[in-house]
Amino acid sequence: MDIPRIFNISESAHRIHNPFTPEKLAMLGAALRLKPGAHLLDLGSGSGEMLCSWARDHAITGTGIDMSALFSAQAQARAEELGVSDRVQFLHADATGYVAPEKADVAACVGATWIGGGIAGTIALLSQSLGEGGLLLIGEPFWRKLPPTEEVAQGCRAGSIADFLLLPDLIGFFATLGYDVVEMMLADQDSWDRYEAAKWLTMRRWLAENPADAFAGEVRAELDTAPERYARYGRDYLGWGVFALMPR
Repeated sequence: MDIPRIFNISESAHRIHNPFTPEKLAMLGAALRLKPGAHLLDLGSGSGEMLCSWARDHAITGTGIDMSALFSAQAQARAEELGVSDRVQFLHADATGYVAPEKADVAACVGATWIGGGIAGTIALLSQSLGEGGLLLIGEPFWRKLPPTEEVAQGCRAGSIADFLLLPDLIGFFATLGYDVVEMMLADQDSWDRYEAAKWLTMRRWLAENPADAFAGEVRAELDTAPERYARYGRDYLGWGVFALMPR
């Protein structure tokens, strides 16, 4: 059980596996007004930076679940580095269908709504683990402007234009599901650049260290195309944000 190998390679040096900088992640934690002792469930927790840094900064506890064996190990190491390993735990597991044994104060899926088959399914799944008065966190792409063609959408790593919504429509969609948007934090162009461009150096160094690896051809192909694709398509059209929701 693991995620596709290209992500384990290209994002192996990332602490945050989405287009947020540490500063934006810290701003989001402050904006949510987290109370000491609150418990956060994070489905698709990656390398654990959100749980670990918020446990350090806000004295919360948390449980993270991720399919990547590498990222799960990095998360545990980060918890020990920040001195919060007694307050957070990380499980290497498939979060699909996961419901926590005890209710959480915050239930999050930041950038992995495939876990629930899309936004609506992920919200429905998270809501089963959320305590009364708690917050849901959804991290999701949106169109900054509609791509003019399906080719442009695919250049943004979408399957089609219909895969994502414009930001006002995304917020409106949350309302149709019965939720108030009570806070949001959006990636900006600089934070997108840091997320995407950091992959390129990681892949180049991996290729230098693993020239005989059977997967080297796929990494080489990704490195050959990713910088131009991002500059031509993703940088102008694709947005991303984390949205805090409360049921109406």
